[in-house]
Amino acid sequence: MSTPSDQKAAELRRDALDYHEFPTPGKVAIHATKQMVNQRDLALAYSPGVASACEEIVADPANAFKYTARGNLVAVITNGTAVLGLGDIGPLASKPVMEGKAVLFKKFAGIDVFDIEIDERNLDKLVDVIAALEPTFGGINLEDIKAPDCFYVERALRARMKIPVFHDDQHGTAIVVGAAFLNGLKVGSKSIKEVKLVTSGAGAAALACLGLLVKLGLPRENIWVTDLAGLVYEGRTELMDADKIVFAQKTELRTLAQVMEGADVFLGLSAGGVLKKPMVASMAPNPIIFALANPTPEILPEEVKEVRGDAIIATGRSDYPNQVNNVLCFPYIFRGTLDSGATTITIEMEIAAVHAIAELAQAEQNERVAAAYGSQAQGFGRDNLIPKPFDPRLMMRIAPAVAQAAADSGVAARPIQDMDAYREKLQTFVYASGTTMKPIFTMAKRAVNKRVAYAEGEEERVLRAVQVVVDEGLARPTLIGRPEVIAQRAEKFGLRLVAGQDYDLDNTENDHRFRDYWQSYHR
Repeated sequence: MSTPSDQKAAELRRDALDYHEFPTPGKVAIHATKQMVNQRDLALAYSPGVASACEEIVADPANAFKYTARGNLVAVITNGTAVLGLGDIGPLASKPVMEGKAVLFKKFAGIDVFDIEIDERNLDKLVDVIAALEPTFGGINLEDIKAPDCFYVERALRARMKIPVFHDDQHGTAIVVGAAFLNGLKVGSKSIKEVKLVTSGAGAAALACLGLLVKLGLPRENIWVTDLAGLVYEGRTELMDADKIVFAQKTELRTLAQVMEGADVFLGLSAGGVLKKPMVASMAPNPIIFALANPTPEILPEEVKEVRGDAIIATGRSDYPNQVNNVLCFPYIFRGTLDSGATTITIEMEIAAVHAIAELAQAEQNERVAAAYGSQAQGFGRDNLIPKPFDPRLMMRIAPAVAQAAADSGVAARPIQDMDAYREKLQTFVYASGTTMKPIFTMAKRAVNKRVAYAEGEEERVLRAVQVVVDEGLARPTLIGRPEVIAQRAEKFGLRLVAGQDYDLDNTENDHRFRDYWQSYHR
């Protein structure tokens, strides 16, 4: 007899299959960006007019970014050897995943994608196939290639290709983990130079995370790596490789349980259930626990809270706070990379993305952002270490930071000259009303001595709007309401509004007409 859980899973499976089949099989299609309605359009798009664009590219290859879609086109490439949650299912069966990745690129950053599934396991041949695609794309996103093959493939491609190559399973995960890690340290009042970090798992994602955390300032000697063979220690020979050996510890300890004692941070990228409650209980105060195995984390948040009420927890799941999700990163990394013409993605660009994500989580939310967060809208803290995937500010924060880092590190072929104008351009993509409202905002900024009264000064959406008005210098707000309520709610929503400094106050309780008015209105 099936359980409610079984029935729910069966329903989800049916819905997923219908989603992929109807009304058109698959999730992607090609959409023309130019009209094709008459003979002249045909002559311009193809023969003879297309020859002019070809000749310009022959004269200067950089013109390909001017006359073709290459500058906004990314290849999502796999051989299907390590598909999340499914394993080695091969290239054909991995196609729905790659199409899904293409949809995310388009939805969140407006980037076009061709998904390419390659039936090749010989690594040198795989590298040759991918490298030969360089004239077609502005960037390469490697996906679901098993470790350690993925390390070899990415390094070989980066050495051969003059366009950015990014293995999202490694670097996308590392960037989001890095942001959550920095904010976890802040919430837990810990120093990056002093914390002890224990990791369960030593695959591509885990090792990339550790490498980036070291670049962010975590001492390598403070990292304890465990995998299927136990602790990575000096002299160990089982399941060792060059990428693991740099984290080998000189110690007599051998198990995860032993090294967890006194740990400040647990980073899990391994398998469900490997972290036990006694291990969590043995950790240092305000332990930071990133249980990122999917679909079952190394330990469930409710199990952690049974033994450690002071824990700061993140998972890879959407049904718990602090979801570590690569979609927070990869669309915007590529947006900034493509727009700046970066020839590679440097560690400086990755670090810029880390700080952009971490700082965004600490910023106050305006009304639109709060709407994207829904019932989870609240200020920075234990349950809000990182932004949510649908936070509309991600594009405006991460892409410019990455583009600037590309220029600063000398890899931007087309550096952004006016970063403010670039941010405005990104904003028009995120907010459909951006182009329409821009002249209105400009006029408002030019006006002098503007005063705007807000009748419902205690309401959340009004307070968030007033914060924007203050930040943009659009007017001097007057809030109508009770001072203590306005102050308490501004603090609750993480706003920086200060009475007398940022806005004037009209206290309704001091007006003798207030009671008569609301009683009359109520009747």
